[in-house]
Order: sequence, then structure tokens, then C-alpha cells
Amino acid sequence: MNSVYTLLEKVRREKPVIHHVTNWVTIYDCANIVKVFGASPVMAHAKEEVSEMAKIASAVVLNIGTLTPELVEAMKIAARSANEKGIPVVLDVCGAGATKLRDEKSLELLNEVKIDIIKGNASEVARIAGEDVQTRGVDASEVGANLREMGRDLARERDCTVVITGKEDIVCDPTKLLLVKNGTEMMAHIVGTGCMAASVIGTFAAVERDLAVASASGLSCFEIAAEVAAGEASGPGTFKERLFDAVYALDRELIEKRQKVETVQERSSLHPHPWKSV
Repeated sequence: MNSVYTLLEKVRREKPVIHHVTNWVTIYDCANIVKVFGASPVMAHAKEEVSEMAKIASAVVLNIGTLTPELVEAMKIAARSANEKGIPVVLDVCGAGATKLRDEKSLELLNEVKIDIIKGNASEVARIAGEDVQTRGVDASEVGANLREMGRDLARERDCTVVITGKEDIVCDPTKLLLVKNGTEMMAHIVGTGCMAASVIGTFAAVERDLAVASASGLSCFEIAAEVAAGEASGPGTFKERLFDAVYALDRELIEKRQKVETVQERSSLHPHPWKSV
């Protein structure tokens, strides 16, 4: 895959517009993380303008964290506009598995528009994949299924890229699987790191056609910055403050030293489920 730093350079050079219809709780953080990476965030939710805004964007990020039926209709309009333009659409299935409404609206979006990247934690993605799991608000619950196989199968079923965030991030498309092993436990102690991750994925997808590579590269950069911030912070409050500074200061030497992106391939076309590292 391309160098992780090469894609960060491309983001900084091209400054893509990333259109969000997103979570009201974390919208400020999502806008800031896109900005410090070097891109241009737009947070437009009104159904009267989302189509036009998508037309000037290079990626669209949808997040159902604070969904309403009306907001989901705006998401559909934005996604259809993005589909027509041929730009990637990221769907963060935030809280899927917690309520019937979230499950129904997530599947409605997946069935009615083209979603290029599905992103969520283990239980959120498992619920979208049809597993009988329940999410604790927006926190992941235990999932019995093999996450790599589940992600791979969902990617093939939906012809998309699937990102399952966690201690080890799993990134699947229909033909390959990548693991991202950067990050820090401190990320779980503030609200918004998952939503910010979706925005970062959208930012990198705006400049790279291989959406699995884009997703893994964006996550690695974001999580390397989190590692740096955690090393300097005294707690969750200072961690969040330093996170934005650490993203802004990312350079080639740091990324190439710390990036932990691993490519995984199937052992055999005759036995498609087991995976091995390469």
C-alpha cells in the first residue's frame, strides 16, 4: 500500500472539502480534527442545502449519533448527490444495536443509497451484519463472532469497505484486510474519538481511491497523534487538547517510525475464512 505519510501530504496539499451530516454532540470536534489534518470541514444538515454542499465536497461523512427521522432524510439526499458525483460516502453507524430506530435507519441508508465505507465499533458493525448483539449506548459490547470474518463478509455483501474500530482496527474491502495497531487506551476516556475517526477516514478517502488504504492510513495517523498526546497529557482533558496539536505536528519521521498497519491475506481461495499476516 502507499506510504501513510504520502496520503497525509496529499490531504495537506489538496485541502479537500469534507461535508458532514453528523452527530451534534461531537460536531465541533469532528470539524476541528478535519481542519488540523489540513482539510476543510463543512457541517450542513438542512435538507434544502445538503445536495448542493455535497456537490462541492470531495467526501461525505454521515453519522447517526444524534439521529432523527428528518435528519436521516437529509443524509439520503446528501448521499445521493455524492453518489451522482462519484465521491465516497462514509456512514458511522454510531449506536447501532442500542435501539430499534438506529438499526432501522442504518439499514435504510445502506439499502437506499450507496455507502462506500461502513464504520463502527465491534457491536455496532456486528448489528449491521445481522448479529444478535446490543450496544451499550455508543460503547462496544462483547461480540462472539470472528470480527475479521464478519467484516470481510459484510464488505462483500455490501460491496464496500468496512472499518471496525477497537484495540486493533480491522479494515476490510471485498478483496483484502488491513489491521491498524496504533492507538492508546486514553482514546476511550473522552467522548468523540470514534466520531472524529469517521471524519478522518472521510478526509483520507477524499484523496485516495483505494478506500481500505485510505481508511487504514487515516486511522494510523490519527492514532499515532493520540499516542503522542497521551504521553504528554495528565488526564483526559489535557489529552484532548494535545490531540489536536499532535495531529497538526505529524511529520514523515514520526509516522514512518510509529505506523503499525499490517496487511492480511487469505490463505487459500479454497479455504476463504482463515487469514494470515504477510
